Amino acid sequence: MPLIHVTLLDGRSPQEVASLGKALTAAVHETLGTPVDAVRVIVEETSPTRWFVGGTSVAEQRSGPS
Repeated sequence: MPLIHVTLLDGRSPQEVASLGKALTAAVHETLGTPVDAVRVIVEETSPTRWFVGGTSVAEQRSGPS
């Protein structure tokens, strides 16, 4: 049973997240032949203040230079 765990920044609509879950499930089914009902997808959303790239939060990067 494949498990896909995706972490995204907050801000996507429920429809976008659902579409991602369906697309990932279909990709696993088509690629590996896994039955659709055996594919698990977890979508976790996190705040830009808790996501760091190069030691700087995405929130800080979005706000521009200090």
